[in-house]
Amino acid sequence: MEYQALLDATNLLCPEPVMMLHVEMRKLAAKEVLKVIATDPSTTRDIPKFCQFLSHNLIKQEQNGDTYYYWIEKKEG
Repeated sequence: MEYQALLDATNLLCPEPVMMLHVEMRKLAAKEVLKVIATDPSTTRDIPKFCQFLSHNLIKQEQNGDTYYYWIEKKEG
């Protein structure tokens, strides 16, 4: 899946991945996609809640072993 930016949050524990996600999303233009790679299982709860709270679009979420992947589209406006 195509994306404009990548956040590698592997080996970081809550709340660091979501804090870094917040910073990275601010750098993107509307409709751009950020791919997040994480290893903290709490991201499966925290990242969807982050997207819902800030109205970003969680396009895709998948898991491969102990690694979690997220594609997040920045909201318009």
